[in-house]
Amino acid sequence: MTNHDEAATVRPLTMAWVNRHLAAGERVVATEALHGGITAEVRRLTIGTRDGGARDLVLRTFVGMEHAEDWLNRESGALSLLAGSDVTAPGLVAVDPTAAHCEYPSLLMTHLPGRTVLADEGLEARVPALARQLVAIHAVRPAERPREYVALTTAETVVTPKGADTAAWAAAIDVIRKPVPPYEGRFLHRDFQPGNVLFDVAPAAPADARITGVVDWAGAAWGPADLDVAHCSAILALLHGPAWGLRFAEAYEEAGGALAATAGERLYWLVRDALASSEEVGVIARSWRESGRTELTARAVEQRLDAYVTALMDALG
Repeated sequence: MTNHDEAATVRPLTMAWVNRHLAAGERVVATEALHGGITAEVRRLTIGTRDGGARDLVLRTFVGMEHAEDWLNRESGALSLLAGSDVTAPGLVAVDPTAAHCEYPSLLMTHLPGRTVLADEGLEARVPALARQLVAIHAVRPAERPREYVALTTAETVVTPKGADTAAWAAAIDVIRKPVPPYEGRFLHRDFQPGNVLFDVAPAAPADARITGVVDWAGAAWGPADLDVAHCSAILALLHGPAWGLRFAEAYEEAGGALAATAGERLYWLVRDALASSEEVGVIARSWRESGRTELTARAVEQRLDAYVTALMDALG
């Protein structure tokens, strides 16, 4: 077996667990660390088959994460649910949420073709594709609902960026102090954004990008469609500029999705997720730089967040 780097190495107990879930005559012949994730170690495992061929699996390992058991139970449940849906997601192979067999809580799943695309080029075509995919996710009707969403950000935990438009931020923080608007529940991804969507895209034709699957279902929950839309909008604003955050909600409706009835209700969800981003700007920016967007320093992302919050308050506040 070959390792591309130390981060790709699978720990001994975990490797033994993986081997127990392979077919007779199969073995792991190579491992590769996949970068871009924030909460888990992710590795691609190349499996040599009995006939001399190969297939890939993906191993997600949560090291030192307080809620790993909950996340892995939710993700494995979501993958099982989606196996019979129109949404392309990895297939569940095995899960060890309590680390009964592995060094750390782990999940083994099938590997999907495609790659994440974080570049600005071709965004005009990818945003409508993202919106159509999210509409399809929200159309899933599980026989058993996942748990209700949890909004962790509060008015007291928001981190106002240095040099921000303090009046706009104060007004935005006041918005999330209001009662939660009424909503019709939907099946949510809860981290739907470009970093968790795989595309088949040729370098010479970025406008022809086609979604091949959606990954990272650890946050799957039940709640308002607006919450997933708001999250993707915020990430698009930070990754590509505030205008793209505003554009995504429009694209979602153009794709047939239904959002909250009033501007005030929509503002609540959009602002809530934008303000949630304020608490993890450094982590988000570092992940993107590791994926090749080296210009996205924490300060650059903070400035985009400030511009986005201000734009939301101007447009809907």
